[in-house]
Amino acid sequence: MRSPIAPTSARKPSSACSRRPPTAPSVAPPVATRFEAEVITFLGERADLPTVEVLRRLREQGYSGGKNPVYALVRRLRSTVASPMVRFEGLAGEFCQCDFGHVKVRYDGGALELLHFFAARLKWSRWVYVELVPNEQVESLVRALLNAFASFGGVPLVGVFDNPKTVVIARQGEQIQWNATFAQSALDYRFTPELCTPRRGQEKGAVENLVGFVKNGFFKVPRFHDREDLDAQLATWHHEVNEERPSRATGVPPSARIVEERHRLRPLPIAPSEYALRFPVRVGPTGWVTFHGVRYSMPAETIGLSATLFLYRERVRIMTDREDVTHPRSPPNGVSTLPKHATSALAAVSGRRAQLYYQRQRLLEVGPSAEAFLTELIHARPRTWAHDVRQLFDLLLEHGPERMAVVFQHAVERGWHGAELIGPLLRPDRWGEVVP
Repeated sequence: MRSPIAPTSARKPSSACSRRPPTAPSVAPPVATRFEAEVITFLGERADLPTVEVLRRLREQGYSGGKNPVYALVRRLRSTVASPMVRFEGLAGEFCQCDFGHVKVRYDGGALELLHFFAARLKWSRWVYVELVPNEQVESLVRALLNAFASFGGVPLVGVFDNPKTVVIARQGEQIQWNATFAQSALDYRFTPELCTPRRGQEKGAVENLVGFVKNGFFKVPRFHDREDLDAQLATWHHEVNEERPSRATGVPPSARIVEERHRLRPLPIAPSEYALRFPVRVGPTGWVTFHGVRYSMPAETIGLSATLFLYRERVRIMTDREDVTHPRSPPNGVSTLPKHATSALAAVSGRRAQLYYQRQRLLEVGPSAEAFLTELIHARPRTWAHDVRQLFDLLLEHGPERMAVVFQHAVERGWHGAELIGPLLRPDRWGEVVP
């Protein structure tokens, strides 16, 4: 007879069940813990001390472990204080926000164009001004900014910018090296430029939002047939956002507040169309000032002198302590020469051969057609071309480089060479043969 089965509770436990639970391994304190007091002292002196600097100081005090224990200790001990949110609001006539932006636009015909634009907005009334610009350089910035002031109806106290090179060349802490041309415009129009602090997103958020507002509110909403259509729609959009559409910040259109704000804006001291940007230049050893790839003649007595170039929309004015010279800004072939400068320089050149080559160089500066004509002339008359060059130089002084370029091209196309063939073409009764 089988013996009764023993109750479960009385069963002999298996070998697996009879094992004791594993004992938790002893955990050694982190190697950096004994330096906790030192870390507290470091962070008490400077709360934002970089962790790598904490590690360097601890190594000087005998710490020999790895970086991870120190980093964990610093994370535990560093007290994190959240900066309060600050809204950079403005009072009437106080601030305008300014920035460049760019966007790619595809027209109905399929053409894709990269457009650069300048945007400015008065902080209090939310009046907006947007202008398409050829580039994001300092002249585009200053001229568009002055046009924005004209749209506002006056100049605010402060213009807020990000940190573009057109405004600030470099900054070291609180010391700022301003772009000299931009800084001069701030002095002339009596406004204070203010820069967003680098890496402080809460300060430049409104400036960045302005660019996003223009992109999303205008460039990415309608369709454009071509550039002319875009310009027309931009004018319409200006009217809508300033005169009709309520601002989300104020609940009313900017036009409802701009009248009051204009009482606080200061009048423009110079009309934007008459403002000249200023650039330091120097008169070169050959009597030229070169600026943005264009050469402007100067009197021989100014060679080697420092000068100031005043850049207008259609002309340039170059001033030294002795001379005041005006040139067209964009002359034909990129060279603007005044006859009196050529004669004064010629008189200053010593030696008959040097004078001859000076005259020839002035003719070459007329452009490619002059170079082609002179090449044929010199090869056709290798021993007598000096007489032709002197005659051609006199014609240049009398008629100017633009007309000379035309007659040189006319002569080259017909295989003509010789000064005796150029002179008659410049007579009024023959000019129609050259320029139909």
